[in-house]
Amino acid sequence: MTASPPGVMPRKVAVIGAGDIGCGWAALCASAGWPVSIFDGNARVTERAIVEVPRRTRALVAHQRATLGMVERGLLEYQQAKSLLQAVSDAEWVIEAITEDLIAKQRLLAAVDEMALPGAVISSSSSGLHPKDIFAMCRGSHRCLVVHPLNPPEFVPLVEVLTGPHTTPAALQQAHGFLRALGRVPIYVKKPVPGYVVGRIAAAVWRECIDLVLSGVVNVDDLDRAVSLGPALGWAAGGPHLTYHLAAGDQGVKIFLQRLLQSFEAWWGDLKTWSRLEPDQQRALIQAIEQAYTSKVGMLREARDRRLSAIISALEQSRQ
Repeated sequence: MTASPPGVMPRKVAVIGAGDIGCGWAALCASAGWPVSIFDGNARVTERAIVEVPRRTRALVAHQRATLGMVERGLLEYQQAKSLLQAVSDAEWVIEAITEDLIAKQRLLAAVDEMALPGAVISSSSSGLHPKDIFAMCRGSHRCLVVHPLNPPEFVPLVEVLTGPHTTPAALQQAHGFLRALGRVPIYVKKPVPGYVVGRIAAAVWRECIDLVLSGVVNVDDLDRAVSLGPALGWAAGGPHLTYHLAAGDQGVKIFLQRLLQSFEAWWGDLKTWSRLEPDQQRALIQAIEQAYTSKVGMLREARDRRLSAIISALEQSRQ
């Protein structure tokens, strides 16, 4: 079979792994009217996906991220596969979305590689593993690459794309076409590092946030508000580099550094350098977060989705 040209709807998308990321991928693809088949070897996870994927797909209509007609078209062709072979059969794009376990990914992807159509693109949703390791057991590694979404995938448009040592330009172009057709904004990581780009930034910020909570500087909920309404909201205009470049007016980042580099250097030098969360710290962190949020998770998840939808819409309008 000849692969679809970039930007054209694939004949079918197969999502392997029905956890939160897998369900998000399935909801996103179904919301575009694409035929989707999802499979998970865990019966309990599969049972949850039966309800979760349609719910998350239809939620995109409520948040004005998809049209009702496209959603219902996609859900009409949405399938809970009973086997890996059934899921992968006829798929032009196979998305691996299982747990971040290198050995498990290698074994699964080797099996997928044997079953998938010759022209199919195979992507891993890994959040930080090296592509050459992930696809080490795939004989067809030329059509394999990492496409790492942010959570929830159906809302957050940013995806990190990493090619392996054998990925062909044709496979990358095919994946790029599918992602752009879904309204995703891909960034291309040229040199794989643990955690990629977003994960490393998030890890650095979260480590400092953890320390601020465990040191008694601020409560969990107040800290989260500070981050979401402070740098995160400011950076939404274009990232930290552009934010700081614009902050200094017509003279740009040069004057910004002249005025504030010493302050940043002082902050960097004072950042925490620990790299391990000890068991007692884990317990303290879990207790703090659960006390702040346990009774409000459902409400807060809906609020998160509304906010994400509003931010994305505003960003799209500003780009136009």
